[in-house]
Amino acid sequence: MLRFIKHHLTGIDGVSIYPIISLLIFVLFFVVMLTYVLRMKRKDVDELSQIPFETTDETNTKL
Repeated sequence: MLRFIKHHLTGIDGVSIYPIISLLIFVLFFVVMLTYVLRMKRKDVDELSQIPFETTDETNTKL
C-alpha cells in the first residue's frame, strides 16, 4: 500500500512540504493547549474536576 502511495506522490512537485506543515500544526496545537492548561486558575481546575461527580435529575432518569 505504501509503495502505491509513494509512486503517485513522487510525481507531485513540492509534496515534501506537506509533512513539515503537518508537523508544525501538530506541535503548535499541543503548545497552545499546554500553555492554556498551565495558565488555568486553580479554582477552574477544581471546578472541572468535580464535573464527573455531580448528579442531576436529568442524568439519573431511566428510560
